[in-house]
Amino acid sequence: MPDTHLPIPHHFYRYDSYDRTLLAERIAQFRDQVRRRLAGELTEEQFKPLRLQNGLYLQLHAYMLRIAIPYGTLSSHQLRKLADIARRYDRGYGHFTTRQNLQLNWIRLEDAPDALAALAEVDMHAIQTSGNVIRNVTADHFAGAAIDEIEDPRIWCEIVRQWSTLHPEFSFLPRKFKIAITGSPNDRAAVRVHDIGLRLWRNEAGAVGFEVIVGGGLGRTPMIGKTLRAFLPREELLAYLEATLRVYNRYGRRDNLYKARIKILVHEVGAENIREEVEAEYAALKDGALRLPAATIEAIARQFAPPPLPHRPAVVPAVEALRLDEPEFALWLKANVAPHRMAGYRIVTASLKPAGAPPGDASAAQMEGVADIADAWSQGEIRVSHEQNLVLPHVAVEDLPSVWRALGRLGFAEANVGKVTDIIACPGLDYCALANARSIPVAQRISTHFAAVARQHDIGDLKIKISGCINACGHHHVGHIGILGVDRNGVELYQVSLGGDVDFGRTALGTILGPALGADQVVEAVDALVATYLAHRADGERFVDTYRRIGIQPFKETVYGTV
Repeated sequence: MPDTHLPIPHHFYRYDSYDRTLLAERIAQFRDQVRRRLAGELTEEQFKPLRLQNGLYLQLHAYMLRIAIPYGTLSSHQLRKLADIARRYDRGYGHFTTRQNLQLNWIRLEDAPDALAALAEVDMHAIQTSGNVIRNVTADHFAGAAIDEIEDPRIWCEIVRQWSTLHPEFSFLPRKFKIAITGSPNDRAAVRVHDIGLRLWRNEAGAVGFEVIVGGGLGRTPMIGKTLRAFLPREELLAYLEATLRVYNRYGRRDNLYKARIKILVHEVGAENIREEVEAEYAALKDGALRLPAATIEAIARQFAPPPLPHRPAVVPAVEALRLDEPEFALWLKANVAPHRMAGYRIVTASLKPAGAPPGDASAAQMEGVADIADAWSQGEIRVSHEQNLVLPHVAVEDLPSVWRALGRLGFAEANVGKVTDIIACPGLDYCALANARSIPVAQRISTHFAAVARQHDIGDLKIKISGCINACGHHHVGHIGILGVDRNGVELYQVSLGGDVDFGRTALGTILGPALGADQVVEAVDALVATYLAHRADGERFVDTYRRIGIQPFKETVYGTV
């Protein structure tokens, strides 16, 4: 492959000749498969598994390309390339997902190989974004910058990516398999609702290792993962993952699509029995070739070394003056700006949820604008969060006004992160062939209803999550308010649940409030739920805290009347 690659910042994983040769070979292979499909040499049934291996879905109206963004980390060069691909091969925009990926919803089949070739120019691909394989490994979107971080989880995500990519033993699992890793005691990666969740922590001896959580997941049968290993030495991670996947591959249900995920296996066989099987496999593997040498870990870790951030003042009079003079800037600082490991810096979330807009969407021009901001004020680095926002991880305090104004020009400075309009929503029936109901219009109506930013801040932290079908791509089960679209005799209805959460120690699945509501009743119901919360909340309580204290009955009575 010619060396057309743009420069990658030093604090990013850099593909080597092996990575790039693999991508070139995969693209050439897929280009021939597409040629044969267009020529009629392959039927759709024959072509389907081939395209899915390259992240190409056939949706309601067109093909959709799901692009992998490993552990949610992008350089400005990569984001510009995504914008270019969206403009050249799609309709000029993309949709950032809860798996930290980007979906292009209007790809033409004949253009898909060229789009993949363009991705490869910046060390990107769509491999294993579909199919019964280990999917894109996700991480805390504040990784490498968070003040509460024990260790950067992206190091381990990259190790898992290299191990799992085209792994011959795990290329045809019973069902898709999702792994998430966090390096913080505050879970920003929702690790307890993944097939495997990994939490880095430090034990009493001061050693850093993993809590291994297995069998979480949402969808038709939502479950919270069980801890199989309280503490796993870091160098034995791949051995334990290989052991777990072997047990799942051996015993996972292949006779029933709805019982094929590892969560069902853990539930039906029991966590203790699964642990015994995994530990037996692990014992045979841990001292073999999968044991990670310290030099290998260090070599990967060096590629994620923090950028050389020069000293900057932690308190800047001009910024403080603007905070006092501009209420909108003050609210933005409160909602969208988080502490950084260095006192003179902050982590900024660009909200992809302006009032009335489809959650998670960004136009090509907006992507390019965010890339420009990252180059100017965030070390050329961007993150994708599983909440469908973009993150600028290294912004100097003195640059916050400039970043706020630049994001405002893009429409991404809504001061609503974590608030009632920061809604997670899947594409729903507007795009997805699996959906039962629309998600995007419901999210738009709710965000328009609560558009006043001051009101959002009065309501406080409130996570609304919307799915258009039981597959739960919008994570509705773990929303403080979850909304699920259902189809009843051709009518789109919406089932509301309360009390879901993904915080460590508080991970919970929501409880269904009552009968499903019509599309025209959802906003009124959410407004009633918020009013009930405000009438009952104690000082400092979030919506979900009040719900836990007073129970579901007051909310049910407000929405449905006396029950």
